[in-house]
Amino acid sequence: MEHPPYRLAGDLDRFLGDPNDPRETFSYARCAELDEKEEFPADICRRLQEWGLSGYYVPVQHGGQLSDYEQLLQLTRVVARRDLTAAIGHGKTYLGGVCVWIAGSAEQGERLGADIKAGVPVSLGLTERAHGSDLLAGEVRVDDTAAAPGGWLVSGEKWLINNATRGSVLSLLTRTDPVGGPRGFSVLLVDKRELEEGSYRHLPKVHTHGIRGADISGITFDGARVPRRSLVGAEGGGAEIVIKALQLTRTMCASLSLGAGDHGLRIALDFAEERELYGRRMIDLPKARGTLAAAAADLLLNEALALVASRAVHTQTAEMSLTAAVSKYLLPSGTEAVLGELRGLLGARAFLKDVYADGRFQKVERDHRIVGLFDGNTLVNLNSLVNQFRSLVRGHRRGTGDSEGAVAAYDLGAPLPPLDPSRLSLVARRGGGVIAGLAASVDAIVRRAAGEPALRPAAAAAERLLAVTAEVHAEMETHQGVLSDVPPAAFETARRYTLCYAGAACIGLWVHSAERAAHGATGPLWRDGLWLRAALDRVLVRLGKPGDGDPQLYEELLAHLRTARTDGRLFSLLPQGEPEPPAPETAGALAGENERTSC
Repeated sequence: MEHPPYRLAGDLDRFLGDPNDPRETFSYARCAELDEKEEFPADICRRLQEWGLSGYYVPVQHGGQLSDYEQLLQLTRVVARRDLTAAIGHGKTYLGGVCVWIAGSAEQGERLGADIKAGVPVSLGLTERAHGSDLLAGEVRVDDTAAAPGGWLVSGEKWLINNATRGSVLSLLTRTDPVGGPRGFSVLLVDKRELEEGSYRHLPKVHTHGIRGADISGITFDGARVPRRSLVGAEGGGAEIVIKALQLTRTMCASLSLGAGDHGLRIALDFAEERELYGRRMIDLPKARGTLAAAAADLLLNEALALVASRAVHTQTAEMSLTAAVSKYLLPSGTEAVLGELRGLLGARAFLKDVYADGRFQKVERDHRIVGLFDGNTLVNLNSLVNQFRSLVRGHRRGTGDSEGAVAAYDLGAPLPPLDPSRLSLVARRGGGVIAGLAASVDAIVRRAAGEPALRPAAAAAERLLAVTAEVHAEMETHQGVLSDVPPAAFETARRYTLCYAGAACIGLWVHSAERAAHGATGPLWRDGLWLRAALDRVLVRLGKPGDGDPQLYEELLAHLRTARTDGRLFSLLPQGEPEPPAPETAGALAGENERTSC
């Protein structure tokens, strides 16, 4: 199946050249050099600008190319697969602009869109040194407006802000009512190029463990004169605008985890193919094979959830408070776990810089740890789910939720409607359509399995997930009224809910897209429910249920992983083209193994 978002992502990857070639601007060697120097990847960002990636951060109505969030997911995944520092440093401009895309005026959108397409970095000023994710405690404020007719005088400090120094424009969450509270904050689109000299200053770069070259710094305002036209949306609407904006950015963070997982698995597979232990290649050892196959299953699970979530931006917009929290919790935490398991295969080489693969594994693992922190950390997202337990339980009991929107997200051949930001909501009031449609999806695969025996293991796993989902909703009922002082048990229930949601998304995606996707290079993963069966097995095990128990399932998945690497393809649910050939020292080993196992 040729899918347009993957096809365009493949075009970007080919434009960027072979990352194994140190002569390329966006090579692994160059990224390692910049990381060592803690230097921002400016030359790489210029290369991305040449291709036009910034245009995909700007909605079409504001003069850009962003009409499909699934497309943005795949493009950012390409960059993240090579280097998370570049992906975060360049992609944060989308984060800086999203408040305007949601609530700004047409004039603001047009001006900001033109800046972004021209390569002007934009940032989002939310967090402060003393308050972290407690946004309503923010102290950046507007002072005596009488001294600034037609605008405000802004004072205070924002800290740990990506692109704070490099960015020329920032969306700034500002206290516009001294009393504060949910209606006491506004978003101001501040253009530093228009500020009076001396009214602001940049804070020093923060030296971080991962993404060492990124511009993580801060900015202090001292009576900076900001015009009235800088107000985004309504005065007092800042907190709501930011929360809705984060629903989109948290969902797009999935691309960073997908790229990191792609990169880490590729390094570990190449190492296992080359490394000899006890007179055998590591790839022939049962433990290594099991680790690689389990990682491959987890990556496909993550990809399926990310696909559905990115499409749900368009088809289930009113439920993004739910979708974003699930994906922002599950993908970073799941990818961290995958990288941790793969680290065991590489041993000491997972930590060393100059011994194997340019030290890329230790870099991707360091870099990825920050993904779970920004735009709301794992506890913030689980807490968001706990706060929605009441509506989720009620929706599950009544069978409500946008199940039609879920089906539209599952069907990869269906066109996506334009995003209507006015449909974003602070809570999923009618429940979740992914869970509401789970029973119908399970019934569809069970009926199909009646005539296709090879599907019966996948159908049985789907039925088990349906039963666990009912159990989890019973657990959720006991925590419905919790709003503060959330007990640990409620967080654990929220974690289990994310797994049920992910499993339901996988089943729905397979049911509605398997027939179309069963053709092409990745078709074998879809036939007989292979990837679905493996993904559901991983979900059920993490839910504390017994696993599939069939070792052949993972052996078959591993064979597809190795074939994709031999062919120079991304190991993925859908074909992207040829993102990267095997490293020269690995190609021979892979080819020889395929000759032995092709029968």
